[in-house]
Amino acid sequence: MAKQDFYDVLGISKSATQAEIKKGYRKMAIKYHPDKNPDDKSAEENFKKAAEAYEVLSDENKKARYDQYGHQAFEGPQGGGGFGGGGMNMDDIFSQFGDIFGGGGGFGGFGGGGQRQARVKGSNLRIRVKLTLEEIAEGVEKKVKVRRKVQAGGVSYKTCTTCNGSGQQMRITNTILGRMQTAVTCSVCSGAGEMISSKPNGADAQGLVVEEETVSINIPEGVTEGVQLKVGGKGNDAPGKNSISGDLLVLIEEIPHATLKREGTNIHYDLYINFSEAVLGTSKEVETVKGKVKIKIESGTQSGKILRLKGKGLPSIERYGTGDFLIHINVWTPQELNKEQRQFFEKMSTDDNFAPNPNTSDKSFFEKVKDMFS
Repeated sequence: MAKQDFYDVLGISKSATQAEIKKGYRKMAIKYHPDKNPDDKSAEENFKKAAEAYEVLSDENKKARYDQYGHQAFEGPQGGGGFGGGGMNMDDIFSQFGDIFGGGGGFGGFGGGGQRQARVKGSNLRIRVKLTLEEIAEGVEKKVKVRRKVQAGGVSYKTCTTCNGSGQQMRITNTILGRMQTAVTCSVCSGAGEMISSKPNGADAQGLVVEEETVSINIPEGVTEGVQLKVGGKGNDAPGKNSISGDLLVLIEEIPHATLKREGTNIHYDLYINFSEAVLGTSKEVETVKGKVKIKIESGTQSGKILRLKGKGLPSIERYGTGDFLIHINVWTPQELNKEQRQFFEKMSTDDNFAPNPNTSDKSFFEKVKDMFS
C-alpha cells in the first residue's frame, strides 16, 4: 500500500513554512494523542504517522530529499539508513518531540487530561567509520568497539518525591488571560519519575558504569562521505528502570583510492598506453570496484578518448541505479629515443599518414568534458 503524503498527513501545503509545519503536527498530535484516545489503535497509528511526517518535514535536509524523491528517499537497504523515516515507536516520539507538547509528551501538557510519564533517553554516542571504495560498492558489516555508559547491576530506585513519580511538575504563570497551568519536565529526576536509593561501588551519581561493547553496523552500499547512520539503542543508558538508551551515530569517511577517483556514483580511471599500442590496438585488464574487466582498445585510438563501462560504478544510496566506470585513455609519449627510433620517427614526421587529420566524429577536449558531466 502506498504511503500517505507527509504534507497531507499534517494537513498542510507543500509551501508551508517551518512554523506552519510545527503547527500542523501539533494539531494532529492533539487530535490523535493516546491520552485522548485510549485503546484506539487507529488513533495511535495516525499519531505515529504525524510524528514520522514531522520528523522529516521539520528537518530542512530531509525535507529537501523528500520533496525531490518522495518516500523513496528513505527506503534504503537499512530501512532509512540513518536518514529518518518509518518504524517510529511511541518511546521514540515522546523522547524526540515531547517538547512540542510543552512537557514530557502527555496530553496534560495542554492543560487538561492525565499525564504521561516521560521516558528519559540516554545521550547519543558518535563515531567515525572509514570505508574503501570497494566496501562502498558492495555494502559492508563493520564491527566496532564502543565504550558506553550502562546501568550498573545492583542499582535500586525510589519514587521521585518532587513529582511523585509522574516525571512532570506543574508550573503556574500569570498572564493577561489569567492563570495558565503548564506541565514541564521534573527538574530533580529529569522526567524519569525515579531517584537512586542505592548503587554499587564504581557507579557514578546516576548509577552508570562504562563498559566496552562490540557493536555490529550494517552499512548499505553507495554511502557517501559525510553520511550519518544511526544504530538505535547503542548509545549511553539513562538512569531509571523505564529509561531508554541513546543511539550510536556513525559518520562515514571515505578512504581515498590510489588509482580511482569518485564523482558521485561514477568512477574515473586513467589508463596509460604506449604509442605502439595506440597505433596497433591492444587489450588491457582493468581493476574496477567490482572486480577485473578486460577491455579492447581499437587501433588508432587517440589520447583523451574515454571508454564508458555502463553500470560498473557505484550504486546510488537512493536506489536510483548504478553509475559508470569511465576509463580515460592517455597515450604515453617516449621522452628518450635511441638512434634507430629517432630515425624512424624523423622519417614518419613527413609521412601523410602521420599528419593530424581529425574528422567530425573526433570530439574536442571541451566536448568530451561536456559529455562526461551530462
